[in-house]
Formats: sequence, structure tokens, C-alpha cells
Amino acid sequence: MSLLRDRDFLLLFAGQGVSRFGDGLYTAATAWLAWSLTKDPTAVALVSVSAFAPAFLATFVVASYADRYDRRKLMIATDLARVAVVAVAVALLSLGLLDLPLLVATTALLALIGAPFAPARNAIVPQIVPADRLQQANGLLQVAFRAAFFVGPLMLAPLLAYGSMKSALVVNGLTFMASAAAVAAIRVTRPSSTGGQAGLWSDLAAGLTAVRAAPDVLVVIVTFVLALALTNGFLTVGLVAVVGQGGQYGLLLGVAGVAEVVGALLLAGLRIRGLALAAVLAWAVLGIFRAPLGMVTSGAVAAVLLIATGLASALTDIPLIALVQQRIPSHHLAKALGLWEAGVAGALAVSPFVASTAITLAGVRDAFLLSGAALVVLAVTATLILARYGGASRSGEVGSGGAQQPEQRSCGPVSADAGPRPESPA
Repeated sequence: MSLLRDRDFLLLFAGQGVSRFGDGLYTAATAWLAWSLTKDPTAVALVSVSAFAPAFLATFVVASYADRYDRRKLMIATDLARVAVVAVAVALLSLGLLDLPLLVATTALLALIGAPFAPARNAIVPQIVPADRLQQANGLLQVAFRAAFFVGPLMLAPLLAYGSMKSALVVNGLTFMASAAAVAAIRVTRPSSTGGQAGLWSDLAAGLTAVRAAPDVLVVIVTFVLALALTNGFLTVGLVAVVGQGGQYGLLLGVAGVAEVVGALLLAGLRIRGLALAAVLAWAVLGIFRAPLGMVTSGAVAAVLLIATGLASALTDIPLIALVQQRIPSHHLAKALGLWEAGVAGALAVSPFVASTAITLAGVRDAFLLSGAALVVLAVTATLILARYGGASRSGEVGSGGAQQPEQRSCGPVSADAGPRPESPA
């Protein structure tokens, strides 16, 4: 596609694809390391929670720095800091000192350091991509993110077979370095306004005001977070209960992941006018195909349903990101995206408990039916709210406050003093 011929977008695309590969590898590696150290599934859950809790607590707050200072430099600093943390983890593992508490602390520290990265990354896109191509750019980036993340865990087995756990951690550190190098080479446009003089709390308050001033954005973000809390756990906890076989479970997860990648690739070639409406109605489609999963007895039927939900899943976040990039002013953009990322982290933390509780109380069949029905009701409610505010008709257009006007490409990276710059999951 033509965007991939743009030097700066290609750097972002490739660098973040490599970074997400490292994220997928690290997620699998830490889970396996926690199991190896303790043989306790609770320990694996604890490490998983430690990867989400800091992001939930800190992402919105630290996103303020991405709006008030140079986003590009912040991304580079974040990557390099994470390289240092991984290096310490490798040293501790080599010395035999890496126990469960230190693993949890390391995972939490990496999540905390990385909290501003995803909002900064998504917010920098309008600085290198024209406003009318944001949806295509986000679609292509999601293709890279999803495909690379799913490949990451697949590399754990050969790395352990021919190397060691230290090798897996070293590879993860190298992906952070590759990401930093790619971001450092990107040239970005000079932001049109400045927010560097505002204090942290006043800037956060102004960011919340900007989101409230765009009700379509607020509705789509709230819908996404609530829907994720209702559904994500059913793709892990619930699907295990449906298939009952590890091999088939892994295969079905892979099918859903490939469908998400294909969906993102298809969306990159389409132009959606009603971004907010598309984003909320996608959850209804996902709910319709998710509801019968609890009743299937055939792996082939389950695969077909998961393909449909995977395709719909791509439609839930790509229009959302483009909508936020268009409707929120540049100097509040990272905070708006950070609010969404924080909500996603919180939803991912509670969703397994929602699914397990529903299955315990209602059984697998009825729990899936209730989850699907809840998604449909949520999507219809959000659609009615959008219609009330007129968001469904405006959401595909650039808002007056958040429009990214065409700007001159600078000769090199913009300094932190020049003003603010403009992730994913899933």
C-alpha cells in the first residue's frame, strides 16, 4: 500500500511490529518462568496481573507528559529504560536470584515504564500521516501489532530448545532497542499548538474536559471498555471450558488471532465515514457470533464463529483510534488515548473473573448466551446515545477542535521544546 512507501510511516510500522513481537515473546516467557519457579497457577496469574495493574493506574496520568513534551523522545526514552530493566532481569536470572517476587516486581516495573508508550505511539501517527489516511494507517499498524504479537509466543519453544530463558529475555531487550532506533529515525511534523506550560493536574483536567466535549468519543471509549470486560475472559476461560482439549484450544485461539489480522488488513483498504457508529455496532456483531459458542460441539463450527468474532474485533478498535485522532485536539490527544488504554488494562484485569463467575453461576452454555446478549444490548444502547448527540453522523468527520491540519514536514525530529506531539490490544 502507498503508506508503506512513506519512509516515516514505514519506520513506525516496522519498529512497532518488532516491538510487539517482543511483547508477545515476553508475555509467554514470563508466564512460563513463573510456572517454572513455582509450579503454581496462582503465580502465573499474579505475574499476569502485575503486567496490567500498573498500566491501569498510571497510563492516563503519564500520558499527560506525552502531550506536553516531545512524544518521539519520550518513546525512545521509554524503550531504552525497558532495555535496562530487561538487562537487570537477565543478570538476576544468570545469578540464580530471580524468584517470584522479583519477577512480579520486574514485570510491574516494565509495565509502569511502558505506560506512556502506547498513547504516545498512537498519538504520533497524525504527525506523520495526513488526516484523511488515519484509518488506513491505523489498520496497517494493527496488522503489524496483531501478527507480530501472535508470532512472539511461537518463538519461545525454539529459543528454550536451542538456548535458554535468558536467550528469550535478551531477544525481548533487542526488540526494544530496534523500536528505539526506528523511532529515532522518524521525522515528525511540528505541532500546531503548545501545552508544555500547563501543570500535570491542570493538564489532566483539561484533557478530561476535551473528551467530554466530544461525546461520540466518550461513548465509544466507554462502550469499548465495558464490552472488553464482558468478552475477553470468554476467549480464554470460557473457550477452555468449551473445547476441553489443550491442542484444540490453542488452534482456536490461533484461528481467532489470524481472523483479527485479516480484519485489520481489510479495514486498511476501506474508508469508513461513520467511525463511532461502526465501532459500537461491531460489538453487536461480535456478540451475535459469540453467544452460540457455548453450545457448539464441533471444532469446525467453533472455528467459524471465532473467525467471525475475530473479523468484528478488528472493527472495534481501528475506527476508535482514528476517531480519537480526528476529534481530540493535538495537545490532549495522548491523554484521550491514555484514558482508553487505562480502561483496556482495567477491563483485561477483571474480564477473566467476570467470565469465570458467569460460567460458575450459569454454566458454559448460558454464560456465553448472556455475554453475547449483553454485547448486543450495550451496542444498541451506545448507538441510541450517539444518535441523541448526533455523533453517529459527525464521527467520520474531523472535529473543529481536533482536526490535524496539513503541516510542513520538518527537516528532522522536533525538539521537546517545540510543543506537544499528537498504543493496543488487544
